Amino acid sequence: MAVGKTYPRVVLARDTRTSGDALKHAVISGLLAAGADCTDAGVAPTPTLAFLGREYDAGVMITASHNPPEYNGIKLWNPDGSAFHQEQQKHIEEMVERDALAAAPWQDFKQAISREDAVIVHSKRILKDFPEKLKTKVVVDCGCGAATVITPLLLREMGCEVLALNSHPTGFFPRVIEPAAENLSDLIAATLNYGAAVGIAHDGDADRMMAVDEKGRFITGDKLLVLLGQALKTREAVTTVDASMAVEEAGFTTRRTKVGDSFVSEELMKGGGEFGGEPSGAWIFPKVSYCPDGIYAAALIASLASTNRLSEMVDAVKSYPIIRGAVPSLGTTLADIEPSLLSTSPLNINRADGLRLGFEDGWMLVRPSGTEPKMRLTVEARTEARARQLYDQGMLVIQNCIATGRNK
Repeated sequence: MAVGKTYPRVVLARDTRTSGDALKHAVISGLLAAGADCTDAGVAPTPTLAFLGREYDAGVMITASHNPPEYNGIKLWNPDGSAFHQEQQKHIEEMVERDALAAAPWQDFKQAISREDAVIVHSKRILKDFPEKLKTKVVVDCGCGAATVITPLLLREMGCEVLALNSHPTGFFPRVIEPAAENLSDLIAATLNYGAAVGIAHDGDADRMMAVDEKGRFITGDKLLVLLGQALKTREAVTTVDASMAVEEAGFTTRRTKVGDSFVSEELMKGGGEFGGEPSGAWIFPKVSYCPDGIYAAALIASLASTNRLSEMVDAVKSYPIIRGAVPSLGTTLADIEPSLLSTSPLNINRADGLRLGFEDGWMLVRPSGTEPKMRLTVEARTEARARQLYDQGMLVIQNCIATGRNK
């Protein structure tokens, strides 16, 4: 009702989760009760809903993205494909908390209408950028999520010979739905057995895309960021503070944001950058939408694999040792730790998200977790020994500050 009172014309979609239909009808009821026009686009990926949203005042996506199937939630989108920014979210939340929303007068109630061309509209936009037939083998693991309704069909229309895994939109995910390396053993085996040029994996709502090369090797998000940027001939890229320094060394002018694809999107909207993303698999193409688009990314990596051996391109991208860890913060804040961290004499400092200290041969990032009471540490260096040294140094500082705080 809060959304419907604020945005008169709303389109919504859902991913394949078993709770999706129940939530969808609840959302539709609220929108209609508020007097809004409501269009139901059915089962569709988040980037598809976001692209369709340009014809409406707002989009509502019912999904829990890369979380397990028992979870579900709501994402709100602007017509340009950007997620609701903080002020918009605050406005909706305040309306909900006041709990004083009155239904529209009976004569202003609308009817929900169904729309069945969401996938067609999104596919046509993507195909415009890939007019030539690819004639290459591709394996796609949809995870039984929303990608099942578009990615295999799109790639076949692009000329690919497609082997689709987990392509039934049941809402029961046969693998852990986050497309991380440890969850993609079936994709890796199928890519090798099928002799495919690339293997592609999505999460539940297909806003993420990760890939394996023709040798069955998982391509890290940092390397994928470079490969996609190079394929687009990007000069200026936007990524997060925890992405590899290999991004700069690939020749991009780089702008770094807080961790989270919404922050990358906001930076791109400011006019800086032709492409953006974060190593988790969220890739944003501003010429199409400010929503992470795993479907467009799948088309792009398939196009790249049709003319190049991905393994050779992956090996050409520099790779450095990265070590990640976390400890319970026990009430210690970043402000408590910062003075000791700065005593390490960094060459540069980035405070976009936590504290990122740059050194001649690497960097260290200390930031509070956004989901649990922990302090996270990430380091990267040119050698394994230096990475271990930076990690041990940073962890010692963090643990000493936490111990000092407990003893006060």
